[in-house]
Amino acid sequence: MIGIISIIVLLLIAQLYSPKSSAYNMARNICEYVAADDKRRLRSLLKTQRIKLRAIFGDVTCNGKNILFFAAINNSDDVGELIIKKLPKKVLRSLADELTITSPVLGALANERAG
Repeated sequence: MIGIISIIVLLLIAQLYSPKSSAYNMARNICEYVAADDKRRLRSLLKTQRIKLRAIFGDVTCNGKNILFFAAINNSDDVGELIIKKLPKKVLRSLADELTITSPVLGALANERAG
């Protein structure tokens, strides 16, 4: 009887600490830092978790937008500039025109970097 209860408790604990919930929390934190234009905290989070912006750019969305457009919508120019510096030029070329409409400042930076 005690063995079954122990197994159930262990399964519940394992479910609470699943990587899925951890990834959700990290994505939520990234969105919060982008919205707040907090480049320092975003860098710190990515460095602590050993994650590169290139690796998560396609997977993390904030309010249905990728993190670069989310930065543009929230006038988070410092974080947007950081994201632009870290993304491949090919990705920037495909986003530059639409980004310019949303944020002329970030659009100009993306066009300049994309060459």
